[in-house]
Amino acid sequence: MSIACSPKPERTVADVQATIGVAARERLRPFFDAREQPWPPAEIRLLAFKQERQLELWVRQADRLQWVMIRRYPILGASGVAGPKLREGDRQVPEGIYHIEGLNPNSSYHLSMKLDYPGAFDRERALAEARLEPGTNIFVHGSDRSIGCLAMGDPAIEELFVLVADSGYQNVTVAIAPNDLRRQPAVTRMQDQPQWLPSVYESLKKFMDQTQ
Repeated sequence: MSIACSPKPERTVADVQATIGVAARERLRPFFDAREQPWPPAEIRLLAFKQERQLELWVRQADRLQWVMIRRYPILGASGVAGPKLREGDRQVPEGIYHIEGLNPNSSYHLSMKLDYPGAFDRERALAEARLEPGTNIFVHGSDRSIGCLAMGDPAIEELFVLVADSGYQNVTVAIAPNDLRRQPAVTRMQDQPQWLPSVYESLKKFMDQTQ
């Protein structure tokens, strides 16, 4: 007699908040307390720097103009080099300003947050340059392996996932740059890049200059 195996039930974002969320909040809340920031914040910015392999977590309250940095995380995996993502399969982490369009509690990489790449600008440039497949499915996720995503490791993605879920992913902006443009110019080899890339870096620098 054969016994049918029931498929493993999928967990929900609420499941993660109720289980993993307890320990994740305990780890991250002291950083908020040290900066006298309430949980959850009204707005979140994640600034990712390829060269430094770092991701900064910044928050702002609804009644404040100033952004406050909570902590830095090491990026454990980010494939590719400095420069934008141009096509499917190039293994490049995109560069630009993006938003989170969804949370995946059943990711193959523990937990993940999907970015809205390609954004309107990416699609516009791809169309103008006849690049039919600019790529898709870019995530911030756990593990330490990357083929175009930001791999943060499991403990870090637990903290970020729960924080974003508690705050609302609609309130999160993610900026990805070749390096910290607040400190030095882009390290990208510009002679190998599209002519529109300097405008992307200018927008990134203005965005990041608000968080210093």
